[in-house]
Amino acid sequence: MATIFIVVVILSRCMNLADQLPEDIRGENYTGAATCVKCHQDLSKSFAHNPHGLTSKLVVDQNLLSIFDPDSNTFKFNQNEKVVVEKRPGGIFQVAYSKDHEVQSQRFDVAFGSGEKAFTYGYWKGKKLYELPLSYFPAIKNWAISPGFPSNTYYYERGITSRCFECHGSYVEKKLIQKSTFSVDEEMERGSVIYGIDCERCHGPGKEHVVFHMENPQEKSSKFIAIYKTLTRKQKMDACGVCHSGNALMQHKSVFDFKPGDHLEDYYEQDLAGFGGGKPDVHGNQTPMLMNSACYLKSENMTCQSCHNTHESIKGNLAVYSQRCMSCHKTTNHSKQTLSKGMLTANCIDCHMPKEPSKLISFQMAGKAEANPYLLRSHHIAIYSTGSN
Repeated sequence: MATIFIVVVILSRCMNLADQLPEDIRGENYTGAATCVKCHQDLSKSFAHNPHGLTSKLVVDQNLLSIFDPDSNTFKFNQNEKVVVEKRPGGIFQVAYSKDHEVQSQRFDVAFGSGEKAFTYGYWKGKKLYELPLSYFPAIKNWAISPGFPSNTYYYERGITSRCFECHGSYVEKKLIQKSTFSVDEEMERGSVIYGIDCERCHGPGKEHVVFHMENPQEKSSKFIAIYKTLTRKQKMDACGVCHSGNALMQHKSVFDFKPGDHLEDYYEQDLAGFGGGKPDVHGNQTPMLMNSACYLKSENMTCQSCHNTHESIKGNLAVYSQRCMSCHKTTNHSKQTLSKGMLTANCIDCHMPKEPSKLISFQMAGKAEANPYLLRSHHIAIYSTGSN
């Protein structure tokens, strides 16, 4: 009887602790990033500023104003049509003009991208999200036509679906509406969006973990949460591959349900033959490109985490990444021609993981007839030119 009483007391305490945690729209097993911050402040501070944490966010006008330049806020499609980025009461807008008459205006509501390559923006219209015609590209410090948009006129009707949030967010609640026998429409609940990639998107539901460690503060070993050092090589690659396996995918079910340790092939499969003759595009195909590299094939334990710590904010720091290359390639010999270039230990990356143009994405600058290539870092590690080794 005493044993039953103790068990009941313990369970009731755990239930009370669980009830004290904030609710999360993903379900009762989740607790939200704000809870994680309480015990993991250092990790949370660095993660909040890295590309995963910033891959989508609500637009805050003050942040947008940092790239708002009244002297270069106009994109002319042709002699008569243009889009102007304007600050107005209620926010900042992309305003379309035809022969100097306003035709359409939409407010910046959501930003996609960490800003290292670009910011692409969306606006809400009811329960649908649409992409704005202009994106901001830090490389040119100016606005250009959003990738994939027509180059001869403004366009405001390109939809952003829940599939976009599956890699640029942590959750959105959606509803499918059967419009006809062969047509399905989608609505998204604006208030349900969890922007950016949060802790539980990568580590799985955390409520049980939090309750256990609140009850057992003396226990320093993490329980009831996915710790990547305990995962197999395939499990690690699958966890990254949820968002980094590319564009040629046939989806079986939403990857919002993916938990670390799940098999990626249960969620979707590659259809490489259907795009680019089986050669992965440099955009979004980091895991398949890495897995086809000699570095990966000759290693028994190399994974994405060998070079990347997702809690860090060192995007673009080639010297740091090069040191990680050198940790495995300490005795690599280079030719005299390559040695003459110097700074090898500071930049292995540009030679062996060069930036390449995407076949899917390009952008158009004002007054230019040709589209500009959208350059992204190749994750196929290789010798790219004679004499580079």
